[in-house]
Amino acid sequence: MKITTERVKEIFAKTAGQRILVAGDLILDRFIYGTVSRVSPEAPIPIVEVTGEKYMPGGAGNVCANVAALGGRCLAAGILGRDTHGAELKRVFAGMGIDCGAVYELDGAQTTVKTRVIAERQQVVRVDRERYPEWTGADKEKFAAGLRDAVKSSTAVIIEDYGKGTLEQDVIDRIVSAAHEAGIPVGYDPKDNHPLHVGGITFASPNRRETFAVAGLPYVRPAANPLEDKPLIEAGRILQERWGAEVLLVTLSEHGMLLLEQGAAPQHIPTRAREVFDVSGAGDTVIAAYMLALAAGASFLEAAELANFAAGVVVGKLGTACCTQKELLAYMSTFTSGSAA
Repeated sequence: MKITTERVKEIFAKTAGQRILVAGDLILDRFIYGTVSRVSPEAPIPIVEVTGEKYMPGGAGNVCANVAALGGRCLAAGILGRDTHGAELKRVFAGMGIDCGAVYELDGAQTTVKTRVIAERQQVVRVDRERYPEWTGADKEKFAAGLRDAVKSSTAVIIEDYGKGTLEQDVIDRIVSAAHEAGIPVGYDPKDNHPLHVGGITFASPNRRETFAVAGLPYVRPAANPLEDKPLIEAGRILQERWGAEVLLVTLSEHGMLLLEQGAAPQHIPTRAREVFDVSGAGDTVIAAYMLALAAGASFLEAAELANFAAGVVVGKLGTACCTQKELLAYMSTFTSGSAA
């Protein structure tokens, strides 16, 4: 099966009615751009002459940005500090039309910031500022209460774990329980060194290495044909059973994606990337596009094919990036002279 541009347009026509709650670790990505013409006399390092600077949502925030860019309504849920970086991230969210009603500002917390210095399209250095939030029982209860209300007003939930301390097990339990009560789908993007129990989810979207790590199996080099990659399929089936997931969508970088659906044979979706400048954040685009398409009525396979095209768009950009409806449709048209992609 190959999704058509007409079918994608039908799905996009319904995305505006979807309100996706993205719960997870909110990060502010700071990009400093410049040029290099000489080496420092103080140390063997380049001197970057700054020409520009911008802020973008990172971590779970990048998932929010992709939901919004693809035409959905997004509600962000996470922890920020009462600091200038937290205020800057909320300002960026507001400019994208992202609702911050479920964002909790925690006294004593520090907003996570990743600063990248880029010169001549090359990343020179990255500087991270982060500190796990120190919860009190009252803080956690207030955050959880906001999450319950947010789930009730949403049509789908994405749990986006970057391992920064927002998603502890009791918080996850409340999110999943509220989603089950509301009868809405739940997507999960795991962090391999932060095991969580998320029983009864709709789908998860780990990459290949995360799939082996979370399944507790030793990593094995990929087979040429993902459909013959028996160790990967075994690891994926372990996670499906552990999480009660209807679908596992394993991202495979240049090899595309592997779709494991309960009761069905594995399906391989070849990559649609033509140029790869930066793969950072591509997984955020995948889970955002996949969930938004599912919420709008796409099948599991249709959603995977749509998400695959969206990933092809963002890896052709530098830095944390999003894919819009217009970009996705234009990109699809480059693969076909007709309506099939």
